[in-house]
Amino acid sequence: MQFVDEASIIVEAGNGGNGCLSFRREKYVPKGGPDGGDGGHGGSVYLIGDDALNTLIDFKYQRFYKAQNGQPGMGRQMSGRAGDDLHVKVPVGTTVIDEDTLEVIADVTEIGQVVPVAQGGRRGLGNIHFKSSTNRAPRRTTPGTEGERRNLRFEMKVMADVGLLGLPNAGKSTLIRSVSAAKPKVANYPFTTLVPNLGVVKLGLHEHFVMADVPGLIEGASDGAGLGLRFLKHLTRTRLLFHVVDVAPFDESDPVAAAEAIIHELGEFSPALAELPRWLVLNKLDLLPAEEREAVADEIVRRLGWEGPVFRISAISSDGTDALVQAAYRWLTEQRRLENEDEEAAERAREMRVRMEDEAVARTEARLGRKRKPADEGDDDFDDDDYDVEVEYAP
Repeated sequence: MQFVDEASIIVEAGNGGNGCLSFRREKYVPKGGPDGGDGGHGGSVYLIGDDALNTLIDFKYQRFYKAQNGQPGMGRQMSGRAGDDLHVKVPVGTTVIDEDTLEVIADVTEIGQVVPVAQGGRRGLGNIHFKSSTNRAPRRTTPGTEGERRNLRFEMKVMADVGLLGLPNAGKSTLIRSVSAAKPKVANYPFTTLVPNLGVVKLGLHEHFVMADVPGLIEGASDGAGLGLRFLKHLTRTRLLFHVVDVAPFDESDPVAAAEAIIHELGEFSPALAELPRWLVLNKLDLLPAEEREAVADEIVRRLGWEGPVFRISAISSDGTDALVQAAYRWLTEQRRLENEDEEAAERAREMRVRMEDEAVARTEARLGRKRKPADEGDDDFDDDDYDVEVEYAP
């Protein structure tokens, strides 16, 4: 299945029907007077959140959506039929942006959430509305108004509890393969992961959480280098981040410098996202001699000045991964309990999500502003939604 997390479409509401100019013509009823009916309202366009969708692939092939026009009015005071509204299903987690103004119209975060995006045209009035004691044969009507037309951009963010963060080849994909049923591509070279992957981590009956693996970041990602900027937005939906660090890079680079680069890029992209709870996950310890592992791990923690939780694992052999996911599940459960019982904690969580969304949208607006071209230029460039890759999701 193709994973497309950005798409641009055009929506157009239906036009209102015109009012009718008509006079009553009936045997034995001379000068029957005006009887022109009103037109029907045009149909509107609505978006509906649907949990059965997990990609914007449908919008890559169909980009134009139009609601039905209202019918014109008729004689004998008969109104035209209103146009049917158009309901377009979008994945939960979709942000809707007006491409012309860069205004964020809505954020679809709930199943069944309905968002109006284009208002149908108003109906026109028939000549029956314009009769008076001094104008008994009005020849005036009003036309229906045009339906609203908008250029929209969809940006989908995966809905996950835990997000994996790190440089390319840090072992994020191997970790998600190890603890869930997701099977992203894994290889011994950087940038193996090109799209986000979701995995359901199951710990027992009714005990599970969702983990998201996004393409690795590189230095300058917050300014658009690599794939990082495009996919960092997915982490704004998470509650907890696993910062995965390769303790034995194949190029013998410094793991501490790599970790600090990621922290810097995260803060540049979204200061609020940088404040999200983050755990340090030191990976690939199996590549070090057994007697050196503790010393190397302790040195990395010391040089980073890390004061949060630290986990030492080997994702490929699953060493230490069980303790990691068990701790994450306990933390997530406790956070949900706090938000349910403490209104202040719930409000802080909401404010954090709003901040992250606002900062991610600001980055998107800046990127779209840089890429925007004059309307008379053809669409012959490489767009984000032209990216075509394969992705597998955990059941």
